[in-house]
Amino acid sequence: MDKRKMEQIRQKYDLVIHINEEADVEFWYARELMSLLGYDRWENFDKAVGRAIESCKTSGIEVSDHFREVTKMITIGKGGKRKVKDYMLTRYACYLIAQNGDPKKEEIAFAQSYFAVQTRKQELIEERISLIERTQARGRLKEAEKRLSQNIYERGVDDAGFGRIRSKGDRALFGGYSTQEMKSKLGVKENRPLADFLPTLTIAAKNLATEMTNYNVEEKDLQGEKAITDEHVQNNSTIRDMLGQRGIKPENLPPSEDIKKLERRVKSQEKKLASKAGKLPSLDEKL
Repeated sequence: MDKRKMEQIRQKYDLVIHINEEADVEFWYARELMSLLGYDRWENFDKAVGRAIESCKTSGIEVSDHFREVTKMITIGKGGKRKVKDYMLTRYACYLIAQNGDPKKEEIAFAQSYFAVQTRKQELIEERISLIERTQARGRLKEAEKRLSQNIYERGVDDAGFGRIRSKGDRALFGGYSTQEMKSKLGVKENRPLADFLPTLTIAAKNLATEMTNYNVEEKDLQGEKAITDEHVQNNSTIRDMLGQRGIKPENLPPSEDIKKLERRVKSQEKKLASKAGKLPSLDEKL
């Protein structure tokens, strides 16, 4: 998602904020929010709100502080009106709803970030979205490597062989640098995975090469360490050549912050979110 589009979406969220000055709390109405989260039908969004309420209960947080069912009047055909169900939602409630959505959808990834940060500063939203993208890329690489490990085990290669295949693939991707040499180059500790310190672009490159290897190992039923190594090296070389055509050398990209530290920081922010979001006014107060 580019910065211009991100700013346009942020402005749409800002336009539907409501503020209860007596309670000093920001809140959103569910029916005004649902289209921004990519929902077309109220019935589906109502279910998403229900899942978020259950998440709130599970966390031991008072639901009524953050979710308030209300009734609104809407205009229907020929000037008539009818009552419909709606919700008042605090920032924390909105965040829980976004957490129950699909983060692969741009609307959900943005919403998770928008409601997670206590200010609406664009740079903080951008930073968190970048983390989500990097975390997702890392997860995809883990799954691809897990599948590769299973594939080669079924074809007569043990764990040590898997390590050699992966290392030779890295050497092809990183212009002759082995996994260990890249760790030294980037200052990564011996007991930590290299990928936890790679930028999103490099993680995605490794994932694509690994997925190509998985595909051809399965389609061609490649057997034994040599055949699979040759395949994996060729795929990493292909990805390196593609990056090189755009002037990118993976071995020269600076390391990113330890993904584990980023995840811990995010968890810490999330724990504080409920208390900092404020509470909806009690039922007898004027909304």
